Parts: sequence; C-alpha cells; structure tokens
Amino acid sequence: MPLILWVVYWCYTVVHFEKYLRKIPGKIGLPLFGVALEVRSPTKLLEYVLQYHRIYKSSYKMFVGSQPYLMITEPEDMKFFLSTSPLLKKSEVYDMAKRWLGNSLLISSGDKWRKQKTMVTPAFHLNILKTFIDVFNSQADVFVEKLLEESHKGNVDIYPLAERLTLDIICETIMGTSVNAQNDNDCKYLKCVQTLMDIYLDRAISPILTNNLLYFFTNTYRKEMYATKVVHDYTNSVIAQRRKLLNNTNEDSKDSQNIKRKKARKALLDLLLEYSANDPSFTEKDLQGEVDTFVVGGYDSTATAVTFILYCLARHPVVQRKVYEELTAIFADDPQRKPTSADLQAMKFLEMVVKETLRLYTPIPLIGRKLENDVDWNGVTLPKGLMILICLQCVHKSIDYWGENFETFDPERFNIENNKNRHPYAYVPFSAGIRNCIGLKYAMVELKCIIATTLRRVEVFPANPDKDVILKSAIMLKPINGVYIRLKSR
Repeated sequence: MPLILWVVYWCYTVVHFEKYLRKIPGKIGLPLFGVALEVRSPTKLLEYVLQYHRIYKSSYKMFVGSQPYLMITEPEDMKFFLSTSPLLKKSEVYDMAKRWLGNSLLISSGDKWRKQKTMVTPAFHLNILKTFIDVFNSQADVFVEKLLEESHKGNVDIYPLAERLTLDIICETIMGTSVNAQNDNDCKYLKCVQTLMDIYLDRAISPILTNNLLYFFTNTYRKEMYATKVVHDYTNSVIAQRRKLLNNTNEDSKDSQNIKRKKARKALLDLLLEYSANDPSFTEKDLQGEVDTFVVGGYDSTATAVTFILYCLARHPVVQRKVYEELTAIFADDPQRKPTSADLQAMKFLEMVVKETLRLYTPIPLIGRKLENDVDWNGVTLPKGLMILICLQCVHKSIDYWGENFETFDPERFNIENNKNRHPYAYVPFSAGIRNCIGLKYAMVELKCIIATTLRRVEVFPANPDKDVILKSAIMLKPINGVYIRLKSR
C-alpha cells in the first residue's frame, strides 16, 4: 500500500507541475526517483548542476523524487528571483537548521526578516568594521604560527586550521569572547558547531534525513540534539555574562573575566542586547538565534575562502609574487607593522585575487527559494510551491561571461577594464538583491587581513605530491579530502 500511494503521489505531482513547466528545458528523470540517484552524493550534486547548465545553456528544471526544482543559472534570471520582494521566502531546506538557529535572519521572511535586517545592519557599518581589524590581525598571527608548526611535518592541510581561525575571529567580533579554538585542540564548542554544519549539509541532500518523520528515529538526530544543546548553552552563558557586564559599572567583575570589552569596539551582541532592552518582543530565543546565525554565517564560508585563496596562490607563483610585491610596497615604511584600514584599501591586487578565488570556489554555490504564489516569468506561469535553486557557481563558470578559459585562475578578470561591461549578476559570491549577505564587507576586510598577514611571513607552494581536491556541496562548499600546501618562512 505505501508503494502504491508513493506511485500515485509521484504521478500526480509530476503531472501537476509539468502542466506549468513543460516549456522549460530539463529532466524529469526516473519514475519515483527523478534525478535523485544521480545527485545522491554530496560530491556529485554541484558537478551534476554544472553539467546540465552546459547542456541546456539556460535555466532548467529537474525533479528530485516528486519535488520539482527550477535551476536558475543565468544572470538576468538571477536578478529577477533575487530582487523581487514576493520571492524572499527561503526554501524549506533552511528550516532544517531551525532547532539550532531559530527563526533568525537567515531563515525568517516577511516583516520579521525586514525588522531583523534593520536591527543588525548598523553592526556592519564600515566604521565598526575598522574596530575589528585588531582582532583579524592578532588571530591571523596565531594562524601563521599554526601553519609553521604543521609545516615541520610536511604538507599542511589548510582547511582545519582555517576553520579554527575563522571561528576564533567570528566569536570575538560577534560575541565579544574568544573560544580559543586555534590553541585548544579539544574545543568542545568547535566540535559541536562542526557536527551541526555536517548534519545540516547531509540532510539537505539525503531523502531519508530530509524526511522529518524518518529523521527523528536516526542516530543523526540524537547527535544534532546533543550538539545543539552544547552550542546553545555556550551562547546563552555568553549572553548572560555580556548583559551583566554591560549593566555593571565595574568592568573588572570577576564573573566576566573571560569577556573582552574595549570602549572602542562593540561586538554585535552588544548591539543586540541594547535592542532587546528596548523591544520586549525581541526574546531571549531570538537573541540566541541571531548570535548563532552570525557565528555560522561568518565561520564556515570564510574558512573555505581562506583555504582556497592560499591553495590558488600556492599553485600560481607569479600571482603570489605580485601580491607579495604589492604588500612590500604598502609596508615599505615599516615592514613589521600591522595592516590598517588604509592599508587594506590599498591592497587592490589582493582584492582581485580574493574575488577570482570566490568565483572559482564559491563558498555558498546554491541558494534556495520557495514560491508562495504563482509567478509570471519569461512567459511561463511558475506555480505556487515550486522550489527555486539559484546556482551562483553556474554563472561564475559560464563561458558566456568568463570565456573559454573560465576554469583558469586569472585575477586580472577583476581589473577596472574587464569589470566595465560585465553583467552585475554575473559575479555574486555573496548573493545579491534584497537578501544579499549582510556581512560581505566584513568578509572582505577579514580575508585581506588574513592573507596579507600570512603572505608577509610565509611563501606557499603546491603540496608534494599534489592532488585534486574533492568538494562536498549542498548549501555550502567544503573540501572532504583535505586541501594541502607546503610553505616556508620568508
């Protein structure tokens, strides 16, 4: 009987959606499964999406089981779906993170989302970002020391070290506290955040784990509940300490010894606490959810970016030399001093390197939306309930916008001349439109600090033996077999 119901439901769903989508190129796939068997592996999903983008040369449809998806791969289509107010609702895959992140800025929609964005936007003003540069620099110094320690053993896997670096940075700037992940190999908070990220990415692509009823009976669910409790307990303890510190005129309070506070620097948590004091509707659960959301948003994707910037520079010594020459010129007055805001703005070529790396290795390659109403698009009526997948990586690897050599690492793509006539949605590593990444300026400043600090102290080389990186991709891009380089002190 369950099999019969499954067949009936699949037939009904396909017939219903095909009535609307028949004019759109794409693939229904096998009965009952659609293309699920082709994309069942996290290492195959992005490869599949890119392959069919090259076949159809336009946005296309696909069915995963009985669920239809419209895959958006063209800049003009991206502009439509990312800039239209009624299309702001995230897809249901984001709801899988609700136990961890609550109904926070990442997940919410409508008036609640607008209110949340208005609330947190001031925390990412450029003047506030400047106060974080000391944190970026000091943590980057620790990162280089860890790289050098590991280099004595041979090839260095960058990603685990980059994860610890970016978690330390995001916790200190967002929560005002250090988890000391770079120096604590047994950091419980880090391990639980990693567990939650892995579960979330696996659930996004697994038919069994996606089904809530089945998921509740799995060991993965029990792991999620344990890790969520550890992360929430830590976040709530920091919130309590930070609130006490802000309310206490005695900044030497013994109860707040591990909270770092400087008059010149406010953590995002400080602004959220001030907001919650004036708005009773902003609950403790809301507060905890926003803090956890910004931690995960600024930790994993940035670690991926750091990893692949160094990987690309190791494989392209001419580019690395040019970055180093730019840094040498900027710090000619004092080779030992730390980067300032003015220095970072002067790092034009390094910024081009960062952008080109994010083009080739977009940390969040796919963005999901769900239609709440019928929508007219390119002469087709898209039905309510249709899932939209916006493939940022597809447009970043499009022959039409990046040429036949789109797989080649070439930072000069982002010089002023080459940027002139490019479609504004042909390069969107931080998304775009109304729901673009609120932390894009934060990320660029952070990445420049980290890479500048690293290259001023070490030279990086390809691993020996060198090997191709295997990528896991669903919502976020992650290396699963290590990203190795060699390095030596300058």
